[in-house]
Amino acid sequence: MPRRGERKQRVRSSAPKPLPTRDLEYVGIRTVTWTRRGGTASHFVNPAKYQCGILAAQLADEWISYTRSMALSDGGAGLAQAVRSFAKFVDRHLPPLGVDPADARLDGQKVDLVEVIHSWEEDLRQQHGLRSNSPYAKTNCLLTLIEQRALKDTRMPEALRVRAQAPPAYPTYQGEPLDEFSNAERIALRDAARDAVRAMEARLVRGRDMLEHGVDPREGGWHAPANLLWAATHPWLLAVEILKPQFRQNVLSWPEPVKALLPTAPDGTLLKRGFSYLVAELGHLLFPTEMDLQAFRVLLMLGMSDTSPEELHFLQLPDIEFTDGGVRLVQRKMRAHRVRADLHPEPEEKLELEKEAPEFAGNGAWDIPGLLRRLLAATELSRAVFPDADPWPFLAVERRRRGGLDAELADFTVRERRFGGWIAAQRDAAGKPLKISEPYEIRR
Repeated sequence: MPRRGERKQRVRSSAPKPLPTRDLEYVGIRTVTWTRRGGTASHFVNPAKYQCGILAAQLADEWISYTRSMALSDGGAGLAQAVRSFAKFVDRHLPPLGVDPADARLDGQKVDLVEVIHSWEEDLRQQHGLRSNSPYAKTNCLLTLIEQRALKDTRMPEALRVRAQAPPAYPTYQGEPLDEFSNAERIALRDAARDAVRAMEARLVRGRDMLEHGVDPREGGWHAPANLLWAATHPWLLAVEILKPQFRQNVLSWPEPVKALLPTAPDGTLLKRGFSYLVAELGHLLFPTEMDLQAFRVLLMLGMSDTSPEELHFLQLPDIEFTDGGVRLVQRKMRAHRVRADLHPEPEEKLELEKEAPEFAGNGAWDIPGLLRRLLAATELSRAVFPDADPWPFLAVERRRRGGLDAELADFTVRERRFGGWIAAQRDAAGKPLKISEPYEIRR
């Protein structure tokens, strides 16, 4: 212990400086979380990450409000991305001009946000290039949020309010005009697509006939193809980790009926081996894949000359109404903000029904109502087995990343599943590749 007189003077710590006052409205990370088929996904915006935190928080609040009111299925991913992109640009753009980003806000007068938005659009144009639609999409998302804020905030400057009601400065890239396919090419595509639909329907009939004899493989055994198909209708049961203990690792030692499910060359050589390919082939026997649905897409586009690929792709079951005279479709073109209802009538003289697969053929073999009936019939089991999937007519069942089957909207963007990949896989009546001019663009 210190002696008397040796005690040092105690230095008292100074009181902590008060934290900067901030309106509670602008505190906290904005997050949108939604559940889809048992899993969760999230998007977030952290206003505190930006110097223009108040502006970022105001836009993020509108993002959350708009996403919830419009029930956006993707959580408003594009809107959140636009908020982050704009806030990042504001932080970089204003300081060289001698302006504090913290002064930027939707209901303020210190920063001219109209000029900032214009500069941001130019920056996006330089960043993404002249042929990209990203500048239009991001700007449109930002203006949507500002316009929504203007409806309830009378303090917003009039110039910003007017700018929010105007379109983005740079429109979408239209690309070079496309020449239509020649009549011979259209006939070749039509015939190939019809053959593909017939082959798919015959395959599904074969698989579903086998399914009728299937039982739970945990009771009836795993080496019967019918039981494996039964497991495919209970996707949680048909997984690679569940199949592995039931078979030898050497595929050549598998029971012949199971081994026969795998794809083979004309000489009988196995082209693909393994449990993941077995899962995929079992799915092919029961459900349409993206390549199967591509054939329906081709036929419907050939028969609906005034319909864009986007309008067809994003059809949902409630948009399809069969009537005595045909089928009525409610079609949406998102980029043009257009919604219309078209009636596609039944032909006066109905074609004979296809005999190869009568349970799939609708009232009319290849007219628009008949094609849609066949499409819905082919995907009916997909919707029954995967009830949590969204009601898309183009519902594709594929083997996904985890090795099991799952159903999702066919997006036709994976390289081998694109329109060009589908054309390359088709053959004419003589077994030769189709002679189709490029570009392989479905809009043609």
